[in-house]
Amino acid sequence: MTDLRHGRGTGRPITRRTALAGGLAAAALAAYPTSAHATQGNGLGPRRPDPGLSSADRELLLRWARDTWHSMVAMTDPATGLVSDNITGDLSTAGIYTSPTNMGGYLWSTIVARDLRIITPGEASRRIRQTLQTLQGMEHHEASGMYFNWYDPRDGSVIYAWPDNGDPVVPFVSSVDAAWLGAALLVVRNADPANSKVAGAMFERMRFDVFADPTFWKPYLMYGGFYLEEPTRLNNPPPTEPRDLIGEGRDVWYTATHHYDTIVSETRVTTYLAMAKQQVPPEAYFQAWRTFPPDWTWPEMPPVGEWRTYLGVDVFEGAHDYYGMLTVPGWGGSMFEELMPNVFVPEEDWAPESWGRNHPNHVAVQRLHGLEEYGYWGFSPASHPYGGYSEWGVEALGLRPDGYFSDIEHTDYHWDQPKPDFGDGVVTPHAAFLAMMHEPQEAIATLSAVEADFDSYGPGGFYDAIATESGQVAQRHLSLDQAMIMGALGNVLGDGMLQRYFVRGEVEREVRPVIALEEFGASE
Repeated sequence: MTDLRHGRGTGRPITRRTALAGGLAAAALAAYPTSAHATQGNGLGPRRPDPGLSSADRELLLRWARDTWHSMVAMTDPATGLVSDNITGDLSTAGIYTSPTNMGGYLWSTIVARDLRIITPGEASRRIRQTLQTLQGMEHHEASGMYFNWYDPRDGSVIYAWPDNGDPVVPFVSSVDAAWLGAALLVVRNADPANSKVAGAMFERMRFDVFADPTFWKPYLMYGGFYLEEPTRLNNPPPTEPRDLIGEGRDVWYTATHHYDTIVSETRVTTYLAMAKQQVPPEAYFQAWRTFPPDWTWPEMPPVGEWRTYLGVDVFEGAHDYYGMLTVPGWGGSMFEELMPNVFVPEEDWAPESWGRNHPNHVAVQRLHGLEEYGYWGFSPASHPYGGYSEWGVEALGLRPDGYFSDIEHTDYHWDQPKPDFGDGVVTPHAAFLAMMHEPQEAIATLSAVEADFDSYGPGGFYDAIATESGQVAQRHLSLDQAMIMGALGNVLGDGMLQRYFVRGEVEREVRPVIALEEFGASE
């Protein structure tokens, strides 16, 4: 979220050099050798090298994938093909609400289950067809092609009152939730010939520029989303502003103080899709913060780095130093922020001087932090072991002053003080699965230990979160977290499977040359 609080300078020396500016920008984009790379793998994008898995490793991962898929099936309504947001660990009771992200996660998980031979191609196509047919008949914001944030999975109806307590719900279109459904539709278009036409038409009508604010002080940052009406009947209505960014002739109410403005965020997938569809200019990618500028003293840690310019946009290429590794932080320091878009975009291959450094560093720092403090690792927003939901992360990898914490006690880390004694650490299995795309053996080791040492595994695979000191486990599954596990396993076992489906065509053509330009302030 945007925060415009400025502080005093840190006194660190900052240098400025120009990577690309003015007339050089067009030349650099034109000269990028996309055609040579695009021919590799039959034009499907780069193929990830074999991670060196043994046959025993592969069988273990397939067992985890089969059980995880079992939970997705249990969460899915047989009449509508809509997956629920969550289900109890015994797979007996599913939630009665769902979101576009959940729907998208089920679609890409079905493709992974097919390609890993957990289900047949016929079953996969039937499941996808059922979901798409339901989506086609559901109420949504037709001018943008976007769906609202909450539906009843039993019939696809819009939720206007929260099922748990009856609180009012005003239909809201979330930019990041819309993007995950869009990503799934693109995967289906490129991966399932039986449903390609329908999925492609649904993706084609999506207008991601409806979220991009061209008048913001950092142009084309994405709003959190918009309401179709002023949300005055909510108990705590957020500050909103009426605007007509899509030109449909009427206003919608945007999240006035909420723009996604950090690059290490799951929300960068929204910008990727808008770029792929040429709905925002390429320079939009460089508007988000890497770290906040060095003269802002309120963030979690002072950054080190330097200024560079890309496509006419000045970027402070800052990083945080933790465990001796320079890593570009996210808002909270979670694996989800760093690596969920990487399930679809081979960022480390396309941008070796930025994501090619940051993804391995982030994974390594999470691993080092977790093993030193708790004996296990992998931190990302998920269930709370004692009930509800919470945001878990490694605080030093976040910009947020009060952090995403890695333990129940919310032990606060300060960069300029001795490292504290951390408490009951909470690991989230989906985080280690995401990390498996970069450290397969290390991720397998920690997941195997979690399965062996705790009551952490059920008929639907790993439960959502485990407190490593008390042994308390959140014995439920969230469909998004299960879908991230399926996506990561698809890439690890299927040679970058989801990435190849996603990038075919406009994504590689429009996104790859842009992100290839950058050099993060992170070291190997």
